[in-house]
Amino acid sequence: MWAVMPIVLLIAGRYFGVTLTQSTAVVHSLRRRTIQWAEIQAIHMEPYQGTRTVVIYEAGGRRTRLRAPLSGFLAWDSGFDEKFHTIGMWWLEHRGPDWAAVPPPSAFGKGASAPPRDPFAPPA
Repeated sequence: MWAVMPIVLLIAGRYFGVTLTQSTAVVHSLRRRTIQWAEIQAIHMEPYQGTRTVVIYEAGGRRTRLRAPLSGFLAWDSGFDEKFHTIGMWWLEHRGPDWAAVPPPSAFGKGASAPPRDPFAPPA
């Protein structure tokens, strides 16, 4: 069983991630979600259980942690930073001219009154 588990995780992991389209970010996880670029308020890189993940913050306060890309001790992804910046640039380029920042709920920045100035920069 222990020998089979890494193979199953490797195969299953190929289905996780995000697909970027002109109007949406399609999140592939256990359930597929479609998020409009105009609804996204911030994209952050955050630590999670010894790894770094990408988290999407929506206007309604919902946080969506992407299962991929991710980078950590046992799952090192040398292209993680590039993938993170690609997602952030797609958001900046495709969120539309009518996009406006919504005053964030307390979930943004863990109680901060506003997201950082560069919304997809790594935490200081």
